[in-house]
Amino acid sequence: MKKNYAILIAFIFILTAATAQPPAGGAKRVIADKIIGVVGDKIVLKSDIENSIADMQRQGVEVPPNAFCLTFEQAMGIKALVLQAEKDSLPITDDEIETDIDNRIRNYINQFGSKDELERIAGKSVYQLKEDFKQGIREQKLSQAMRNKIVEDIRITPKEVQEYFNKIPTDSLPLYETEVEVGQIVIYPKASREAEEYAQEQLKEYKEQIETKKKDFCLLAANNSEDPGSKDKCGQYEINRSQKNLDPTWLSKAFSLKEGQISAPFKSKFGYHIIQMVSRSGDDAIVRHILKIPQVTKIEIKETQDRLDSVRSKLMAGTMQFGEAVSRYSNDDESKFTGGMKQGPNGSFLTIDQLDKDLVVMLKDLKVGQYSQPVEFTDESGKQGVRIVYLKSKTEPHRENMKDDYNRIATRALEDKKNDALDVWFAKKIPTYYIMIDKDYMGCPELKKWAESSATASAPAKN
Repeated sequence: MKKNYAILIAFIFILTAATAQPPAGGAKRVIADKIIGVVGDKIVLKSDIENSIADMQRQGVEVPPNAFCLTFEQAMGIKALVLQAEKDSLPITDDEIETDIDNRIRNYINQFGSKDELERIAGKSVYQLKEDFKQGIREQKLSQAMRNKIVEDIRITPKEVQEYFNKIPTDSLPLYETEVEVGQIVIYPKASREAEEYAQEQLKEYKEQIETKKKDFCLLAANNSEDPGSKDKCGQYEINRSQKNLDPTWLSKAFSLKEGQISAPFKSKFGYHIIQMVSRSGDDAIVRHILKIPQVTKIEIKETQDRLDSVRSKLMAGTMQFGEAVSRYSNDDESKFTGGMKQGPNGSFLTIDQLDKDLVVMLKDLKVGQYSQPVEFTDESGKQGVRIVYLKSKTEPHRENMKDDYNRIATRALEDKKNDALDVWFAKKIPTYYIMIDKDYMGCPELKKWAESSATASAPAKN
């Protein structure tokens, strides 16, 4: 159970949302609808399993020969966690579910290009898709919440980490490329009043040209907008009122407009904009915008470099810690929540190919523990800034070891210990639930514990 449960957590998203996933390329879904498993009052359909496997294949997940039995066992585990979460009244709000649904729909719209294309491929309206998602996302959140409750008090000691590492055969230890931990303090120079006024005047002119039909919004956006994410798409975005990854000022302005209306120029943290409301349906909308970023001059850049140079002096003298400097001075919203450290799939450990090319150049002259000179750069949105880079650590290509990779090993060891606790929990709980396994699948080795309880179960689940 423990080994399978670790995989269950990795696939929990796929398993709970499989029946709501829009089929790729209009592919038809498996429609078999036979109940093959029951945990308490929770059922597992044969189509749930077949659709989950089809989704894994579509997403490039390697499917093992025993995929059906393994996925079936994982689905039973999820149902047990959901059942217990409901018994324990774990708090999952409708707002949380709605937010996840909205995020899911937005991702699909971005994936397929438009709301209309998503509906065409799925064969359903967005409203119907949202309804389809509700049960799956609710189970996803409940099962994860229950899992967290079971393991919330699990801790691990350095001795346990060492013992865990000692059990790994040397030839099974992973090999790592060169990795670095890099932090940065970023300041975006404030443009002059004249530059800001010029950006606003440009946008006023674009607004007038569009409203008098002298120019087309798409053409103006393509030729003049400084938003690389939308300028080639008529400046267009499909948005939702509850979207958290958008500037709140920009979002509020968008939803204050009527269909066809164009806003006056206004300022967000990215620069100055005009927005046109193309269409709206409740909290969903299609908008177009043009972004102008007031240009900073060499004067503002030099003033910012001088300011960061004094910060660097304090860091080098030890009179200020890096995290404190980030909190006080950095304009980089993301790194403010990570103490200035850049993040990747492995946390703060990044390979060279995960860094922007200008940052790679800066690191060539830095040793571990050093701070770069303040350097001018342009971020992904085209905004000019100045930054100090801090090289916290650097590893050469190596086989995993306790000295260089303790944190990673400790994380895995802790997860293994949590899985042991989950194994104990399942062993205790499975016999207390009403369990049914279809006779055609009683022979699955992965389902042995469930099948034993199925053979003896005669009463509903107990507390």
